[in-house]
Amino acid sequence: MLVLAGAGASHAQDAGLARKLTLKEAVSLAVANSRDLALARLQYGVMQRQIGVARSVFLPNVYTGTGVAYTSGFPLLEGGGAPAIFTVSYNQQIFNPPLKGEQRAAEQRAEEQRISMDDVRDAVMSRAALDYLELAKVRHALDLMRGERLSAGRILDAGRERAEAGRELPMEVIRAQLTTARIEQRIAQLEDRDDSLSGELRDMMGLSSDEMLEVSTEEIPGAAAAATKDIVSEAMTNNPELREAQTELRAREFKLKGEQGGRWPSFAFIGQYNVLSKINNYTDFFSKFQRNNVIFGLQVQIPIFASRTSSAVAFARADYNEANLALQKKRSELSLDVRRKARQVREADLAGDVSRLELQLAQENVRVLQAQVDEGRGSLKDLEAAHIEENDKWLAYLDTNYDRQKAQLDLLRTTGQLASALQ
Repeated sequence: MLVLAGAGASHAQDAGLARKLTLKEAVSLAVANSRDLALARLQYGVMQRQIGVARSVFLPNVYTGTGVAYTSGFPLLEGGGAPAIFTVSYNQQIFNPPLKGEQRAAEQRAEEQRISMDDVRDAVMSRAALDYLELAKVRHALDLMRGERLSAGRILDAGRERAEAGRELPMEVIRAQLTTARIEQRIAQLEDRDDSLSGELRDMMGLSSDEMLEVSTEEIPGAAAAATKDIVSEAMTNNPELREAQTELRAREFKLKGEQGGRWPSFAFIGQYNVLSKINNYTDFFSKFQRNNVIFGLQVQIPIFASRTSSAVAFARADYNEANLALQKKRSELSLDVRRKARQVREADLAGDVSRLELQLAQENVRVLQAQVDEGRGSLKDLEAAHIEENDKWLAYLDTNYDRQKAQLDLLRTTGQLASALQ
């Protein structure tokens, strides 16, 4: 029978000092402390402020000011206004399709940034989950390799005794030494990987660099790809990259409609209050001077021949066509990608079944040889060799199990279901 030992057994002596973490806790801490996600939130906030800038032209805008100007002849300023000591002006767009198109495009791009923020969150969750699962695998492998080192050491000692007695060739002793050296090399590699993964996890979760972590072998909650009846449909609905492309298309569509509306009249409320002075020769040109002057009304602009409108419409249409083609291309690529990743999950599941059965066979072989040794009919060397083979099958099983979980996470992220699985 296949028995899964808990990861990190050799770290039991540190259990009192180590921080015990489940997969979901590690992912949650990584999301809460992610600098990448914090940056994405700030970028989303910037896009929301941009909406306010685009919307501001349709809200009341009041300005005031003063100044001094010298006039000779009729009292007039550049742009047609009258020189004034004090001015208050009011402007509010009521109907202006190009500006409204810019506002709606900004709203869609803010939504696109929000979706991008979700994509960043999924990337953080995926990385944290993979690091957690790999760390559990590495620590389990370390326990196995340390047990394999003991078996290899006993085989080497027995080989030396047999060689000294002339019952074993020196080459067999060298072969046993090579096996021991390879095990030591593998242990060193795993210890380095343990240290690297622990550091990455602590950094992602915002923990101190000297805090010990205790992890365990876990399965991804609800991660089976087969649980979804139509994974392609799920991906078309939830994939963040596709949703970003769809939102960008809508933004460019609003921009195109706005530019097309530039052929229609625009309406705006305007108003102005001026305090005038006689120093600008008003009495020389007007029969009556009035210091306080007010104007308020509706301004209508009717385009008769606007070269900019035609050019802007042509540019916006080309921009829209580009986004539309990019969206169609993304849909096609996503459909193929989801099917490919679903096949990878299925192949990883089958590889896991094979690896599990090979491990069970190796465990049964150890059980048979142990019984023979207990009865005095077996060789201790053969038993230790069987233990080494069992450890190798364990390592292979851990690798295939991790590959399976990695494929599941990749598929879940592609179909937009990663957050619901890990939260």
